[in-house]
Amino acid sequence: MKDLTVKQLAAISGVTVRTLHHYDEIGLLRPASVGANGYRYYGRAELLRLQRILFHRELGVPLQEIAALLELEGADQVRILQQHRAKLQAERERYRVLIETIDRTIHDLKGEATMANEDLYKGFSAEKQSGYEAWLIEKYGPQVHSGIERAKQMWMNRSSADQKKHLEASMKELKDLEQALADALRNHVDVGSDAVGLLIDRHRAWVASMWGTTCSAQSYCGLADLYLAHPDFMARYESIEKGFAQYLSAAMKRRAARWNEPLDGAAP
Repeated sequence: MKDLTVKQLAAISGVTVRTLHHYDEIGLLRPASVGANGYRYYGRAELLRLQRILFHRELGVPLQEIAALLELEGADQVRILQQHRAKLQAERERYRVLIETIDRTIHDLKGEATMANEDLYKGFSAEKQSGYEAWLIEKYGPQVHSGIERAKQMWMNRSSADQKKHLEASMKELKDLEQALADALRNHVDVGSDAVGLLIDRHRAWVASMWGTTCSAQSYCGLADLYLAHPDFMARYESIEKGFAQYLSAAMKRRAARWNEPLDGAAP
């Protein structure tokens, strides 16, 4: 293959000439050679390196971290690409769900079918989830962060079919728990009762499985605070049953006080 000039590479890659010059200046992407006329020339190896740079950049990796990733070879390089693939698969699934949500909304607006309340917000979870994670990490520190990252890694290591199966099972478990707790609220069962406590124990185990780490009493109480502080959670729980957000939060804190763990301190 004939080497490409910087303008030719810019044309086929969509990266501006100025950006390619910058990548050269910072050592991220050097040309294969520089002609006597001062032109930069890029060969196959440089094209492949640029592709890897764009993969990393597309997924939000900072330039200073990309340089280190580019030095990986063999199995390590394949592993990083597999992680990128898993992230893109997850994003593809999110967009598929968003398209379905749009289609259902169109049918609802046209009067062809009534859209279920629980279907209104499907596919919108990615940015909000990041916000929830940031809140927990800021409040409870690196242990929660490492747990969340571990859970994400476990998720990415699953096949697409396994991800779907696991998510469906997890969401069914959560829905069953929330409905049982909402029934307790309707029946005026005290939040400190053993019946509610056993449901909260299951809820704590569910949270721990989603976080990929132990859910301490401290972090669980923080989650209870988040349920009351964040309007998304308030709206969701109030749609299940009026007063449910306060009931669930109170039940979580009441049960946490019985776990013989300190409820004060900096981190879970």
